[in-house]
Amino acid sequence: MSTRQSIVIVDYGMANLRSVQKAFEKVGHDAEITGDPDRVARAEKLVLPGVGAFRDAIAKLRETHLDEPIVAHIHAGKPFFGICLGLQLLFTTSHEDGVFAGLNVFPGEVVRFAKDTGLKVPHMGWNQLLIKKPAPQLTGLHDEPSVYFVHSYYVVPRDVDLIAAETDYGGPFTSALWKDNVFATQFHPEKSQKVGLAMLERFAEM
Repeated sequence: MSTRQSIVIVDYGMANLRSVQKAFEKVGHDAEITGDPDRVARAEKLVLPGVGAFRDAIAKLRETHLDEPIVAHIHAGKPFFGICLGLQLLFTTSHEDGVFAGLNVFPGEVVRFAKDTGLKVPHMGWNQLLIKKPAPQLTGLHDEPSVYFVHSYYVVPRDVDLIAAETDYGGPFTSALWKDNVFATQFHPEKSQKVGLAMLERFAEM
C-alpha cells in the first residue's frame, strides 16, 4: 500500500466508511477512518463522505467539533474530496426538511428534485456524467461515463464555474464540482466501479 501522503476519511456517523476505505485500498492506497478533530486537522488529504439527512449531518459535525478542521483544511489549500452528502454540506443552506446552514465553503443551496417531473425520487442507480470542465479527477475518462447515484437533493451553486459535471434527471443538475483543491461528487465513486475507482486513485496520487 502507498503511504506517500495520508488520506483521512472523516467519521461523523453518517456514511458507509468502510466501503470508501476499501475502494482506496483497491487502487493501492491506505486511508484512515477517524472522528478525531485533531487527526482531521493534521490530514494531508481529506475525504468527507455521507449518506442521510443534511440536518443530522451538520449537527453531528458541529457537536463533534469536526466542522472547523474540515473548513480549515479546505482553506489551507489541501486536497479535499466530498462524496454525496459530503458535497452538499459544503454549501450555504439546505432545504431538506426545513432550512439549515451548511459549512458555507461555497455559496449556494441544496434543493429537492421537483415532484412534477414524473421521475422517481430518490434518484437511484446509474446515470451519465456530462463533463463541463477538466477536473484532474475526471481526466482520462471516456465520453459521458456512467456513475452510481442515491439522492433526493442536489446542489445549486451560485457560481456556475464550480460545476465540473452535470447529469440529466428531469433536467440538468450538478453532479460534480471542482475548484482548486476541492473536488466533490453527488454520486458515489466507491460504488461506481472502474470509473469511480479511477477518480479516487487520481485524488490519492495528487
